Amino acid sequence: MSHAVFLHAAGDARVAPFNLREGVPGETLIDVAAVGLCGSDLHYYKDGGIGSAVIAAPFVPGHEFSGWLTEDLPALGLARGSLVAVDPNQACGHCEHCRAGHPNLCPEVVFIGAPPNDGAMTERIWVPTSQIVPVPQHFTPSDAVMLEPLGVAIHAVDLAKPRLLERVALLGCGPIGLLILQVLRTVGVGEILVCDPQPHRRALALKLGASKAGESVADIAKWTDEGLPLVIEATNAPEGFRDAVRAARIGGRIVLVGIPDGDSYVIPAAEARRRGLTIKFSRRMGHVYPRAIELVALGKVDVEAVVSHRFGLDEGPEAFRRHAANEAGMVKSLIYPSGPAARRR
Repeated sequence: MSHAVFLHAAGDARVAPFNLREGVPGETLIDVAAVGLCGSDLHYYKDGGIGSAVIAAPFVPGHEFSGWLTEDLPALGLARGSLVAVDPNQACGHCEHCRAGHPNLCPEVVFIGAPPNDGAMTERIWVPTSQIVPVPQHFTPSDAVMLEPLGVAIHAVDLAKPRLLERVALLGCGPIGLLILQVLRTVGVGEILVCDPQPHRRALALKLGASKAGESVADIAKWTDEGLPLVIEATNAPEGFRDAVRAARIGGRIVLVGIPDGDSYVIPAAEARRRGLTIKFSRRMGHVYPRAIELVALGKVDVEAVVSHRFGLDEGPEAFRRHAANEAGMVKSLIYPSGPAARRR
């Protein structure tokens, strides 16, 4: 019998035996190579849910993952044992949002790793064959895992529509923020001013191309007289929306990517209204995997630089605890259900 990390309630993560269900037509069984601990997974752990998606019964998290095929897939040109990524977002395909090219907004979506749907923090998982994403042969399990969060970053930048040499404020240097930073560098923006309360994350942002890095939005305010035309927020703070408003100039644009702790924002309405700001909310991603793969394959985005810690499956609860405690040095953690050898397979 296989094992999995289960979230039972807020602050309650456990490793326990996992009964793998039977597959159905249109699904493929994969051996999980690696799975990322995402910020949304952490919200389930800290808050017990995200909005209406709440933990009503123990479930297995994990929607960022890669794995090895257990069978040949001739239609995709893939042989058994091939490393693949998986798009966790199974949209309905026929609603107005899907038809308009926005599967991330599908109200009927079945999302792997969001309650009540079990995710990939286990050893094997059945996935829709249509959601399997082939990756280049030289990709590692961690490269393939990081395509999903990189896709989130690409989607956020798509929404932002940055202009050539435009100065940008980026709030939050967690995994998504650091990936957004790297994507911004590929599209020709000007200065990228970032802030994050954790010094190791600020240091990594500077290494990855940030122009300046401060502890808070007050530092960004010192570097500009009137605010910035584009602000991208990628924090988990209820004050993130407020801080994004304060970093933006009159007539500026804001893209909100982060999920706030407690599922609520703190914002004085007048500050946003009087600036006449354009505000967009970013949810998951659209059809971006081909670009994510190309950015990694060409070396334009360094996904490995964002990974700070690696754990075995039995260490999964520890990974959740350490991230929830904001332990120094934590950025992005990957969990390897098959053990350390799987990292080199």
